[in-house]
Amino acid sequence: GFFVWHLRNTGVRRVLCRFVHLYHVADNRLITFQYFNFLKRMYVTQCNKDLSQRAKPKSDSIVSPFHELQQLDQEKKVVHKISPVSPVHQLWSETSSRNELGEMKSALKTEESVIPVGAESKEDRRWREMKLQLDDLPGILARLSKIKLTALVVSTASAGFAMAPVPFELTRFLLASLGTGLASCAANSINQFFEVPFDSNMNRTKNRPLVRGQISPLLAVCFAASCGIPGIALLTAGVNPLTGALGAFNIFLYTCCYTPLKRMSIANTWVGAVVGAIPPIMGWTAATGSLDAGALLLGGILYSWQFPHFNALSWGLREDYSRGGYCMMSVTHPGLCRRVALRHCLALIGLSVVAPVLDITTWTFPIVSLPINLYISYLGFRFYRDADRSSSRKLFFCSLWHLPMLLLVMFTCKKSVLKKEDKGDLPGGSHETAVEIRLP
Repeated sequence: GFFVWHLRNTGVRRVLCRFVHLYHVADNRLITFQYFNFLKRMYVTQCNKDLSQRAKPKSDSIVSPFHELQQLDQEKKVVHKISPVSPVHQLWSETSSRNELGEMKSALKTEESVIPVGAESKEDRRWREMKLQLDDLPGILARLSKIKLTALVVSTASAGFAMAPVPFELTRFLLASLGTGLASCAANSINQFFEVPFDSNMNRTKNRPLVRGQISPLLAVCFAASCGIPGIALLTAGVNPLTGALGAFNIFLYTCCYTPLKRMSIANTWVGAVVGAIPPIMGWTAATGSLDAGALLLGGILYSWQFPHFNALSWGLREDYSRGGYCMMSVTHPGLCRRVALRHCLALIGLSVVAPVLDITTWTFPIVSLPINLYISYLGFRFYRDADRSSSRKLFFCSLWHLPMLLLVMFTCKKSVLKKEDKGDLPGGSHETAVEIRLP
């Protein structure tokens, strides 16, 4: 009894002490609802030491409906592959093998039913030979011969023919244009024939006909031969032997020198510039029959123009050229690439000044052509200074309209044939023929 009375007295004393402590706390600061919660938590943790804090499991994140639709689409696109089945062992009994084969057939049926309707069938996924349609053949051959590049070659040859200081002959002009176009088609086709394994690694050339297998290599070679042989024969017999020799030399230079050199040295850019400079010389020789200073001047203009044109183009294709294994200035010597482009932009101004000195144009040509030459030189300086895709793209697109504009201005400022006839400066002609030409 004494023990129970002692516990009661001590319990009452503890309650009174706690009440007094709470009264002192109330004097020091206001007792808020949060403080009562704190006292409650303290009481629970002290009196119930066996309790432990339990972490609530993290609720699943709310998935947006758009994400759920994407997951459903991905699940629909999944095609269940059939695992290969090992051959039936010889020791199996016939009954067990039949049962397992039946289960395999039923599993195949169920798996085939899982494949959605939009998925490719087994026949579509097999390799099959591409069939050549006759309706598609002209377009394929046009892409094989690089019809846009061939049109540029023919136009520069026509400019050389028109700039020659002789009377215009329509028949010879048509024969020279046709022969030059056929020679260009042959050279481009042989170039694609040699570069199939390298073009397949580049995004710009991976859709060419030979890379995609739209035509066979034999057909490509036959097409090149059927264009090259008649083209050179037409230039030699229908125009003159000098023009035919230049056409044959240009095919050889493009296919046997420039094409393999692209994977060996950056000198391929200079060789390719010579290839592009020969067509206007061919046009000049087709009209005059001789290789004069005017032909070399036209070739020099085309030679210098190609450096800002191609260097700006190759700057944006550096990744492609690296994958293809081509050795280009923009990849291996980027500083030289920009310097050469600027250097030849300025060279166009000097070549325009040389034209009236050689008595090919009047002195108005360097004055009229100065704004467009200064503009392409300014873009060449921007490309040299900034060295980014934006400046290279602007220089490339400027080169596309700069060349036809320069040749057009050059043609309008051409020296009159009648004045040269009066001076007796006609190449290969006499004063009597000049009088006969002037009579009409």
